[in-house]
Amino acid sequence: MNHTQTSDSQASGSPASGVPATGAPASGAPAGDPISAERLAAGRRAYDLDRQHVFHSWSAQEKITPMTILDAEGSWIWDGDGNRLLDFTSQLIFTNAGHRHPAIVRAIQEQAAELCTVAPQHVNIARSEAARLITELLPEDIQHVFFTNGGADANEHAVRMARLHTGRHKVLSAYRSYHGGTQLAINLTGDPRRLPSDHAADGVVHFMPAYTYRSHFGAQDDHQEAERALQHLQDVVAYEGGDQIAAIILEPVPGTAGIYVPPPGYLKGVRRLCDEHGIVLIIDEVMVGFGRTGAWFAHQHAGIEPDIVTFAKGVTSGYVPMGGVAMDDAIYSSFAQTPYPGGLTYSGHPLAAAAAVATITAMREERMVEHARWLGEEVIGPRAARFLEDHPSVGDVRGLGAFWAVELVADRQTRAPLAPYGQTPEVMGRIVAEAKHRGVLPFTNMNRIHIAPPINISAEDALTGLDALDAALAVADDHVARTADDGAAG
Repeated sequence: MNHTQTSDSQASGSPASGVPATGAPASGAPAGDPISAERLAAGRRAYDLDRQHVFHSWSAQEKITPMTILDAEGSWIWDGDGNRLLDFTSQLIFTNAGHRHPAIVRAIQEQAAELCTVAPQHVNIARSEAARLITELLPEDIQHVFFTNGGADANEHAVRMARLHTGRHKVLSAYRSYHGGTQLAINLTGDPRRLPSDHAADGVVHFMPAYTYRSHFGAQDDHQEAERALQHLQDVVAYEGGDQIAAIILEPVPGTAGIYVPPPGYLKGVRRLCDEHGIVLIIDEVMVGFGRTGAWFAHQHAGIEPDIVTFAKGVTSGYVPMGGVAMDDAIYSSFAQTPYPGGLTYSGHPLAAAAAVATITAMREERMVEHARWLGEEVIGPRAARFLEDHPSVGDVRGLGAFWAVELVADRQTRAPLAPYGQTPEVMGRIVAEAKHRGVLPFTNMNRIHIAPPINISAEDALTGLDALDAALAVADDHVARTADDGAAG
């Protein structure tokens, strides 16, 4: 199988036609060869040391058996046993340009040799160029970027800026959302991971989002959902006091909360509501920015202009940690003569900035964003839609670009999920095991399988992954049938 990431799609009409293949193996890459015995042994030692010393995110430490990854190339990884797996997760949805893209690797190496690090108060060439390239992709009045280490602190600083700019404190955020793991960011988050740390003391008010498949408002279609969800948000603003609200923060396409695309008109309605009350609109593009949905930023699908855009992950394809807050001129003006009370030791780190410049440049030259849009419209979308026809366990398939969700249900008529909200059904582990047995590493959350490969994955590899998921869904079908039989027998 071809390990480059655009050549197969060139043959099948992808917008990347005529573009040099990406994801070529760097020096020492397996390039399809077996992992050496020495590397396998090193991986086993790494696993033992991990279990002795490493504390893992979101985990009960003694109940996990983390997978070892020994190598990665393009859209593929090699696990601790030397098995090659198609990475349908982009890790945590960040290797947008795939693993070990040679231009990004080279840029990091060259930057390390030239200027490896510098304090953030000093100008460095890589950071200046990264800021220029990022702002070029955003509305004309967004001309300034505050660089952070990742998405959570980007959202923390975005809220701080909005509060200082408006002189208000309250922030509205949606249920079924995720904005990061730091203290304020986890309180902004709407999914259950916030609950152990949420003490309702950070000025955050949650509201119900627009989500047609699981409408909180009894909507029958996208039009009704947008209309009723906007009325609900308008009511929340009235009840909380429009002149008390600093910001509304939204993911333009929520990620780990479900990859549910807002219905047409919803985000424009939120924009109008913010304008009416002088509320700052923060759009969290941490997961969906930089091509993931087939646009440079997912809010561009809705035709809106945010006041603040936060980003991370795909800006460097995850090669070096980086996030940022891109702000419009009005927000910037609040700190033009008055110092902004915030900073980070590694803001705009040269290695991260060089990776960002190389990533954006490669995405442009290789037309990765156009390729992602084409994948969604011509490859992933049509193939995943067949899951609805073939699998009674599949309730909904939705997404954009290289960002899709397959929602699994116990009953299509009632739309009952395989487990209550906030819980992960046991069968999901078996689905993952079956997919891995078939050579694909999937991403799952609660009752959903998320399809999020590198945005420059070839059509052939994407179809290989979708075929493996198709086969693995038989495990879910069997589970649903057995559950129904047990219920009937009872």
